[in-house]
Amino acid sequence: MAEPVLEVTDLEVHYGLRAKRHRALTGVSLSVRAGEAVGLIGETGSGKSTLARSVLGLVSPSAGRIRVGGQDVTGYSQRQWRAFRRRGVVQYVFQDPLRSLDPDLTVQESLLEPLLVRGDSRAEALGLVRTQLERVNLEAELLPRLPAELSGGQRQRVAVARALVVQPQLIILDEPVSALDAANRVQVLQIIKDLRDAGTALVFISHDLGSVAGVADRVAVLYQGELVEAGPTRTVLREPQHAYTRLLLGSVPTLRSAPASREERRALRAQL
Repeated sequence: MAEPVLEVTDLEVHYGLRAKRHRALTGVSLSVRAGEAVGLIGETGSGKSTLARSVLGLVSPSAGRIRVGGQDVTGYSQRQWRAFRRRGVVQYVFQDPLRSLDPDLTVQESLLEPLLVRGDSRAEALGLVRTQLERVNLEAELLPRLPAELSGGQRQRVAVARALVVQPQLIILDEPVSALDAANRVQVLQIIKDLRDAGTALVFISHDLGSVAGVADRVAVLYQGELVEAGPTRTVLREPQHAYTRLLLGSVPTLRSAPASREERRALRAQL
């Protein structure tokens, strides 16, 4: 079996000075293979973003190991990380594309930038830009526009296209549909599924199990910096083993049932 594109082993991250250290992650292990989507679930402060930032080299682990694209990046220096990022092995899609896209750059300039930094010729880069724009169902007529001139759904698809232009092995998507309306959410989720089916390894970060149920092959649940449950999506959704996972599921309304009552949620909290 092929080596995972992402392999995190016994990862620990602490913030602050020794006297007032905050434990952000404790003993977290996670792997993602090519063509697989893993949903990373948990409430705000559970450690989801810290894990993503560690994989991107923006946070230094206190212990454990991180391998991305076959490379052990755990002890990389800033210079090594800079060179590694320019290769485009891993890309990140932020929750708010209006903040992640440079407001003074056109769509074309934003998409060209990582390719030109990598050293591609402008002609080659333009070809890749148009290809990836089509892949996210956007018209070439949007290329000269600024982010403020696009709808929320268009901006998020531009952000996905910007991640795709360097043809990464791994894409981390941080709450990519939480700010979108229902129609745009469906479009972006379909694009994410298409990326997975085309062989890209994906980490889909969310606080909501419902938003990743149709995309993720496996789900990993973080609670207070610990991985409390992981497994195939269908198994976790149907037979949750941990009280926190049951609490998350109980907060999601369905067509057949209302969310768990306040008393039920309080009872589940008491088990944590």
